[in-house]
Amino acid sequence: MTEISLESAVCHSRVYASGGRNRGTVLAMLIAICAGVLGGWGLLDASVGGAQSTAVTASEEPVDGFLIEVPRPLTSRDVERILSQLTRLSLAVRQSSPDAENASGRRVSVVLHFRQSEVDSGSGEDAGDASGRVGQQNATSLEDSLKLARAISGGDLKRIRPVAWIDAPVRGSDVLLVLASESILVSPSGSIGDATYGETSGDETTELIYQSIAKRRSLLAPEMVAALANPDIAIARVRGAEGPTRFASGEELETLRRDGLIVEETIWSDAGQPLVLNADRLRELRAATAIVDSQDDVADRLGLARLRSESVDAASEAVGVLLRINGPVRRDRVRRWQTNLSATIESGETNTWLVEIDSPGGYLAGSASMAAFLADPGPSIRSVGGYVSREARGDATLLALACRPLAMHKDATLGGSGADAIGPEDVRNQRELIALISAATGRSETLMRGLLDPSLTVHRYSNRRTGRIRYAVPSELAAEMQDGDASEWKREERIELEEGLSAQAATELGLVDETVDSLQAVAKRVGLTDVPEQLSDRGLVRWVERLGRNDGLAFGLLLLGFMMLSTEASAPGLGLPGFIAMLCFAFFFWTKFLAGTAEWAELLAFGLGIACLAIEIFVLPGFGVFGIGGLVLTVLGVVLMSQTFVIPRNSYQVNELAQGVWMAIGGMGGLVIGFLVMRAFLPQAASVAGLAMDDPPTDIDRLERVADYDHLDGQTGVAATRLRPSGKARFGEQLVAVVSDGSAIDPGQSVRVVAVHGNRIVVEAVDE
Repeated sequence: MTEISLESAVCHSRVYASGGRNRGTVLAMLIAICAGVLGGWGLLDASVGGAQSTAVTASEEPVDGFLIEVPRPLTSRDVERILSQLTRLSLAVRQSSPDAENASGRRVSVVLHFRQSEVDSGSGEDAGDASGRVGQQNATSLEDSLKLARAISGGDLKRIRPVAWIDAPVRGSDVLLVLASESILVSPSGSIGDATYGETSGDETTELIYQSIAKRRSLLAPEMVAALANPDIAIARVRGAEGPTRFASGEELETLRRDGLIVEETIWSDAGQPLVLNADRLRELRAATAIVDSQDDVADRLGLARLRSESVDAASEAVGVLLRINGPVRRDRVRRWQTNLSATIESGETNTWLVEIDSPGGYLAGSASMAAFLADPGPSIRSVGGYVSREARGDATLLALACRPLAMHKDATLGGSGADAIGPEDVRNQRELIALISAATGRSETLMRGLLDPSLTVHRYSNRRTGRIRYAVPSELAAEMQDGDASEWKREERIELEEGLSAQAATELGLVDETVDSLQAVAKRVGLTDVPEQLSDRGLVRWVERLGRNDGLAFGLLLLGFMMLSTEASAPGLGLPGFIAMLCFAFFFWTKFLAGTAEWAELLAFGLGIACLAIEIFVLPGFGVFGIGGLVLTVLGVVLMSQTFVIPRNSYQVNELAQGVWMAIGGMGGLVIGFLVMRAFLPQAASVAGLAMDDPPTDIDRLERVADYDHLDGQTGVAATRLRPSGKARFGEQLVAVVSDGSAIDPGQSVRVVAVHGNRIVVEAVDE
């Protein structure tokens, strides 16, 4: 036999009992209880006065309910996503029980969770205080709320049992969604009120919309709904000399006061003060079924085995991929990211993207295009969660703000100067895409532009009449508003955006949803059980990209490479140090290339520098043009490989340039270190000494020589060709190949043989 909760059945009588109207209350409750019992037996459609039954049908096997997190503020994209989830749930119920065509058939409980969000800064009674609205620059539009409210309270989703769980202050048009729900559960910190936040108060159309939606559920009396929708209406609980205690509002309340018919009066809200109904008031009005403390408590109150906590989509499991945006943003990398993400859409196996960002930016046009793609990926992708692990500077700010939800590490930075020097004209060229990202995510477009353009002066404004908060540039606000409208906005403090925002500041401004310590927390927020597999071309590429961001490794490669180069120069012929140096330089370039900071031009500069140094050491001993030019080209190549710009144009680029210069100078210090090590240890190192070639013995058998030039030792001749250092010289009638002692010798200059080693004749210039 079906069990009917007495508390649930009593909910049918709220249309009679709400507002303190005690006349006929007992009779109404008895009728409601009977209706609930008969409805549970399937003999009567258990509804009274339009309020649908909230009774829970107990079955032998407890069923699961579904939990949908309601983002606040809601965007058009959020509304479409939630409607899609509800539709799929309704179809799933229909397919499992196709004969259920009325309210007595199987229904699925869906809890709409209204929890703390970036637009909440107070709670309880203080939630209605306009002065307490810190960090609230956006609110759900009435059109978006109305679309969703009509759907969940209409007949198309009759297999869905929508329950509102108020876990935080709910304001603005979000109140309409609560009134459209079949029943309400409220946490001690929850409340509804200030329904016109973000909208024009006193609008008759707005009040009609609220009354129309509220009438479908009859959770609140019309007087209460009117006071919620119009803060200019005062409402109070009054008791006359002979009549019962009831609620009076607006003109009726003024008439009762004027005629002296009120014996006792309790004011719930004065004219001009938004009405706020906290947990105790909602229970007193019997609008809330119960006060709950946790998700398990919600499930127990609804008679559910559990609530499936797919926070974004309750109809299917979240299947995600991870995209790591590390290092500078470049054209080819943006193209690769978009191609890889598009492939997940085409496969149809992925419905969630998780994006980890640690980037200084570097390509505004590419970042804006990529951000627009992340903000609106299409209906198959239900959530794009973002996490700023260390920094999202410059144009990478757009990549972060395109994700929703967005979390930051407590020590991370959002915005500020980055790898690309962005000017006002650059931001204006991308304003259309920035507006698209703002509309899709519900974040302030002005704050986005201010984080990109340091010359933009952004102030916080509050509406003197409604208390609404917005962020704007003074000149733009003045141009947008008419004279009368502009006077309604009070300019407050300037928002400092030049150096970027900390996690706390970004959260207070409503740009970031929360601060977390790991990517794991963000993954759970979007419905994933764990951090998904990373999306990339090859595992080796991912590994090298991470190495490319390690400055310590880059410095170590340079230092070791130059040490080995110096070792090879000090003991020519060893081979092994030169090979190691070549590997170090090649790996240094490869890591920087895959990290996005090195191109072929940088490699050319670095390679030419090394070549010039080799010529100076092995071919033209001394310190001349090749030596100085080689040092300059080598330092230039290392510096350019460590950054994405040539000439610094902001503070971030200046710091990057300084780090690159010091890295190059420190790395080239390996030349000195290698030379000192060779001089100090090589002669005593037995394992190395055997690698060096000794001078040929002087008593070599003359018969084994190809030619005998000992007779030329000490002879004087004339250089037949230019000796640099090898060439030919004539001694009498004999023309032989010689090599100078290191200096360049012009043709016709006198030379003297200073040493003969087999076929190798060493000469020096002789002054005439």
